[in-house]
Amino acid sequence: MTPVQAAAFARIALGHVTREYPHKADHVMAGDADAYLPRVVHPIFYGSFDWHSCVHGYWLLTRIRRLFPDLAEVARIDTLFADAFTADKVEAERAYLDQPMSRGFERPYGWAWLLMLQSELIVARSPHAATLRPLADAFADRWRAHLPLMTYPVRVGTHANTGFALVLADRYARVVGDTDLRDLMTARAGHWFGADRDAQPWEPSGEDFLSPVLMEAMAMQRVMPADAFATWFAAFLPTLGQGMPAALLTPARVSDRSDGRIAHLDGLNLSRAWAMRAIAPAVGGAAGRVLDAAADNHLAVALDEVAGDYMGEHWLASFALLALTGVD
Repeated sequence: MTPVQAAAFARIALGHVTREYPHKADHVMAGDADAYLPRVVHPIFYGSFDWHSCVHGYWLLTRIRRLFPDLAEVARIDTLFADAFTADKVEAERAYLDQPMSRGFERPYGWAWLLMLQSELIVARSPHAATLRPLADAFADRWRAHLPLMTYPVRVGTHANTGFALVLADRYARVVGDTDLRDLMTARAGHWFGADRDAQPWEPSGEDFLSPVLMEAMAMQRVMPADAFATWFAAFLPTLGQGMPAALLTPARVSDRSDGRIAHLDGLNLSRAWAMRAIAPAVGGAAGRVLDAAADNHLAVALDEVAGDYMGEHWLASFALLALTGVD
């Protein structure tokens, strides 16, 4: 990650986190009184096409400000944050969760990204962490209550993926020292994934931006001791050292970046690179070398595609930043 890349990513996010339209809502109306205007209902996270992308746009800006405090863009970030993170606006975001039809709002993807944002504000020693805390606490409580209800994990390559949410929520739990939440996530991950062997990566699907196989592996890496994870992973992808399965290691081809769902595949290439880079040192040997090489290939295909069309531009830089800097 270079200062030039960081500045470019910051400018992208600054250009969309306060762009209200076009907007895709995750909103259920029970009557006329529930009519929806983004800036009114979500006074902080109304931009970036949808609520969760706006949240991780703010995460991107928080991380770049922490890692590159001398960038010219930092002044604009500080002005934006001072306007966005006020007690009244945070309470309006939190109060939305009290609506009777909001139980599934942004579950689990937006929940995980909000917790990731809060963890980054804390690590950055930002004064805005205290302001945002009531909203983060609300989503942490929702996640804690929801985990025991999940008889089965969600293994898709899109927003509902359970492994991805575990990875981001684990980072939050580590930062705030919530050992009870980490213990709960560890137990649930073991229940869901502990016996998985010889994974069959039927991917990519045409609209994936996450690898179901790699997100599961990354989640297990977060919750398992290093030796236990290495043993589990060797049985989970036993032919990886021989460069198999090829479908998992070959970058996806994106045919139309103006189509928001097809453009998801750029995100798949970036999130695979992120996961491969995280897992490779933990498994080492031939499998680790295969993952490192595949990560480089995925980055080479996708890193220059984070800007250009708004359907990708409103979110891809966050995944590029994950690929370049990791979850922590």
